[in-house]
Amino acid sequence: MSLWIRYTRATAKGEGRAGFGMLENGRVVEYEGDMFASPHRTGQVFDLDDISLTSPCVPSRIVALWNNFHALSAKLGKALPAHPLFLIKPSTSLAGPGDTILRPAGYGGKIVYEGELGIVIGKRCSNVSIEEAADYVFGYTVVNDVTAAELLFEDANFPQWCRAKGYDTFGCIGPAIATALDWQNAHVVTTLDGVERQNYPLADMAFSPLEQVSLISRDMTLLPGDVIACGTSLGVGSMRDGATVEVSIEGIGTLTNHVSEVLAKT
Repeated sequence: MSLWIRYTRATAKGEGRAGFGMLENGRVVEYEGDMFASPHRTGQVFDLDDISLTSPCVPSRIVALWNNFHALSAKLGKALPAHPLFLIKPSTSLAGPGDTILRPAGYGGKIVYEGELGIVIGKRCSNVSIEEAADYVFGYTVVNDVTAAELLFEDANFPQWCRAKGYDTFGCIGPAIATALDWQNAHVVTTLDGVERQNYPLADMAFSPLEQVSLISRDMTLLPGDVIACGTSLGVGSMRDGATVEVSIEGIGTLTNHVSEVLAKT
């Protein structure tokens, strides 16, 4: 298994230089080229203290699933779907490790965390079978699918999933991409200000990662770097302004973000 990261690194002039690489023995091995298409080493190796992590990929969209876990489905009293139910979070919602989750201007309601597994697509993917799907998965990451919960049903005529989940900084991804993951034996653990709020097994998924890739690729073409957020399970809750939220998956790492104490600028 390899762990890929993206980062910025200060140059001799004090400017931030973007780069990507692989974690090996606690150090960063720098690569160049296209992460998803035969990248090559630059020969540079440096310490983690020398970099600032950014989102490990830059998706053209985040495909976010709903009602994909047996336990949450039972709690909600909802039947599991025959096909993945999903919404699209725009590329502008992207946030990386350490970034601040910004409260939308003019919104004073609940902001909710949803710790999830993310599937990172490695190459253009359209109408693939379940058997072929593994060839299109670059790896797995951690997602916090943030939601302005009180906007979902603000209009009784139209559930506003994309609006409530599409704000800037509401698509938190990181800290790394693991190219292999024993997801069936992994848990998603979410803590809020150090208190555990979620701890659920990924084996409880209704649609497996490969099933998700196959079925969603029949609905849209997925591009390298796109992320499928596999949905969440029990323990979703709101985050107060100023809170720290951490989502962890063993084998990938911990995604840490803070909630802004002030409104975003209009």
